[in-house]
Amino acid sequence: MKDNDIYKHQLTSHILESVHLSQAEIDIVSSKFEVRSVKKREFILEPGQVSKHMRFIANGSMRVYLLDENSHEHTLQLGIENWWVNDLLSFLTQSPSRMYVQAVENSTIVQIHRVNIEMLYEKIPAISDFFRQKAQNAYVALQKRTLENLSVDSYQRYINFITDYKEFERRFPQYIIASYLGMAPEFLSHLRKKNSKDLS
Repeated sequence: MKDNDIYKHQLTSHILESVHLSQAEIDIVSSKFEVRSVKKREFILEPGQVSKHMRFIANGSMRVYLLDENSHEHTLQLGIENWWVNDLLSFLTQSPSRMYVQAVENSTIVQIHRVNIEMLYEKIPAISDFFRQKAQNAYVALQKRTLENLSVDSYQRYINFITDYKEFERRFPQYIIASYLGMAPEFLSHLRKKNSKDLS
């Protein structure tokens, strides 16, 4: 099996965890996705561009971030294998993005153009159900994170992060994790030392 076929099979297996598709439908879905290699630090979306694809991470890691008026990075999303990564607002509204979507490691994504998604919605209703579930999950995760940032202290946020996303701490540099958690890298280093002492 060629690499591209392996990555598409990985994608369809991921979809089948949520919805049922016949083999004929799997073949149609697979044909509408394309495999793309992305080098470390390469951007697949930058501010001012309109997101026209939904992107599935088959291999590697990605992040979504924006810069504030002082050029400070604020990481909004992290993703590794079998995660989806995008500026969903830009994709859904077809408005210019404010985000950067960047590969943190050499990565492979499997992406589909919005025109092809719309076509699949009509031909294969289960795909509409699948992406509806993904949008709902993204909203729930965003609201949960927003509430946590408002009500949970920094140390507990860090503990929740390494509990919920054990792989992320190993895969992402400290400055990116700090940006995701809304703290300075130096403070995150302090929390890591505190956690190490608490567990010793």
